[in-house]
Amino acid sequence: MNRATMPIISIIVPCYNGEQFLRETLDCLKKQTIEDWECIIVNDGSTDNSLTIAREYEALDARYRVIDKVNGGVAIARNVGIAAAEGKYILPLDADDLIAPSYVEKAVDYMERHSDTKLVYCKATYFGDINEPLIFNDYSYDELPYYCSIFCSCIYRRVDFEKTKGYNPDMIYHAEDWDFLLSFIEEKDKVYCIPETLFFYRKHGESRNSTTDKSFLMSQCQMILNHPERYCSNVKKTRSWINLNRDDYLSCELEKVLQSKTYRLGRCLLLPYRWLRTIIG
Repeated sequence: MNRATMPIISIIVPCYNGEQFLRETLDCLKKQTIEDWECIIVNDGSTDNSLTIAREYEALDARYRVIDKVNGGVAIARNVGIAAAEGKYILPLDADDLIAPSYVEKAVDYMERHSDTKLVYCKATYFGDINEPLIFNDYSYDELPYYCSIFCSCIYRRVDFEKTKGYNPDMIYHAEDWDFLLSFIEEKDKVYCIPETLFFYRKHGESRNSTTDKSFLMSQCQMILNHPERYCSNVKKTRSWINLNRDDYLSCELEKVLQSKTYRLGRCLLLPYRWLRTIIG
């Protein structure tokens, strides 16, 4: 298929050794109820047949574009893909997940009608090794540092992304999307959840995220270091969130973060603001 117009949305698919599921993910985009999208597949140094598969789609449909790069991690891959994007909106999509045919249309339609909404997502479900609804609490700005109710495949405007530093390459294990949201969403911003299950998160033995995985907990420590202004106001809750009793090594790592110059500087910088807020109510 030849693309005659600029896409309304750019779907960014980082891929590292994803040959097993990549075709299924790319095929679900063809079923979208709007056609003016582009898909940028960022091959992140795969050593399997991922690049060959991606090139096949690029050759058959002009809406698919491939960027081939050395391995650098999913955060960098997403940034590279978004830098090449032409769409008004951005949708990150992992190379093994799926979206419903109406997800893009419904999300874009809502954002077009609500210019004050910064981000749209939807209800989700697991599939694969586990088949059950993915249950989230409602989004809360105050709770976002401790609980992320928004998965990586949310939709936002490219112009808003360009005001940020993008996904942080320091998030080398997990939670780069969560870390990004802490930088992306401001307190005044509106976030909307489509009340339908339109995202399908594949659950299998090699899933990147696991709250019992030490690397995931290390990512939480890195998030504290990346966002001291969000975590320093409630150290007690931060310590409870990381769950110090879970691992002695992580307890030590968390204390290093809390005592770091970056973290303590964040606390000092926020003190005048907190004092002023108590005066003005």
